[in-house]
Amino acid sequence: MHTVLSNRWIQKRTPHWERLTALVAEADRSQLRNLSRSELQELALLYRQVASDLSTLRQDPTSAALAAQVNHLLARAHHIIYSSRKSSWRIFFLFLRDGYPRVFRQQIGVVFAALMVMLVTTLLAAAFTLANPKFAGPILGPGVMSSIERHEMWTQSIVSVAPQATGRIMTNNLSVSFSAFAGGLLFGFGSLYILFLNGLMLGAVSVACQQAGMGIPLWSFIAPHGSLELPAIVVAGASGLRLGYGMLFPGIYRWKDSVEKAGTEAVRLVSGTIPMLFVAGCLEGFFSPSAAPEALKFSVGAGMFLLLNLWLFRPLAKATSE
Repeated sequence: MHTVLSNRWIQKRTPHWERLTALVAEADRSQLRNLSRSELQELALLYRQVASDLSTLRQDPTSAALAAQVNHLLARAHHIIYSSRKSSWRIFFLFLRDGYPRVFRQQIGVVFAALMVMLVTTLLAAAFTLANPKFAGPILGPGVMSSIERHEMWTQSIVSVAPQATGRIMTNNLSVSFSAFAGGLLFGFGSLYILFLNGLMLGAVSVACQQAGMGIPLWSFIAPHGSLELPAIVVAGASGLRLGYGMLFPGIYRWKDSVEKAGTEAVRLVSGTIPMLFVAGCLEGFFSPSAAPEALKFSVGAGMFLLLNLWLFRPLAKATSE
C-alpha cells in the first residue's frame, strides 16, 4: 500500500534535512574538530530522525527523487558518525588534554567539598591517634600494626613482585575510585563514607608511623604515587557527591532530569581519574617501595603534583560553545 505525502509534511521536515546537511558539511571540512559537543549530539539525533523520514518517503512513489537525495545525505552522515568511532582514542586524548581541565574547573566547588571532608577526617584521626595510640589499631589492622611495631615498612614485599603487584594495585585503586563514584547513588552518603574511611586511614597511619620513628620512610613511600592517587580519590568522591547532590536537590529541574544532568557531569569528572590512577599504580608498584634515595622519591612526588596542577589549571584556549 502506497502513501502520498503532503507538501505540508515535506515542508515541516525540510529544515531538519537542511540542518543535517549543514552539520555534515562542517564535519567534512573540519573532521569534527569545529563541532561542539552539543552539535555532535545534534548530528546523531538528526541522523536517527532523518532515517525515519527516509522510511516514510520511500512509501510514496512520487517522492522517489527526494528519497534518493535524503538517502545520499544519510550515507554521508553514517560515514561521519561511524567512522569517527575509529578515532575514539584520539577524541579521548583531546578531551583529557583540553576538555577535562574545563570539566574539573566547572566542578571545583564540589571537589573542594570532597577535599575538606577527607582533610578534616585525616586531621581528626591524627589527633585521636596522638591522644590514644590504640585508636589506630582497628583502622589499620593487625598486619600493618605488627609491621610498625617491628619498625618495618609493610611495603617491602612489593618490590620482588612488582609487575604482579602493579596490576593488583591498579585494580584496587580503580575499585576504590569506582566505589567513591558509585557511592553517589546512595544520595552521596556512600561517597562521604569512602572519603571518611580514606581520611581515617591516612591520619592514623601517619601518626602511628611518626610515633614509631618511621615518618620519613612512610612519606617517602607515599609521596611518588600519593601525589596522584590521593587527588584521584578526592575527585572520585567529588563525582559521587555531585551525583548525590543532584538526587537530593533537583532545584528547578524535574527529579529525573536533575539526576540525568548530575550523572553526566559526575561521569565526566571521574573520567579524569583513570590516567591519574594508571600512573600512580605504576609508581606504587615499581618506584615507591624501591631502594631509591628518599630525596629522589620526594622530588618525583613534587614533580607529579606539579604536573597535575599544570594539567588542571594551565591557561586554555577558548572552548567552542556548547
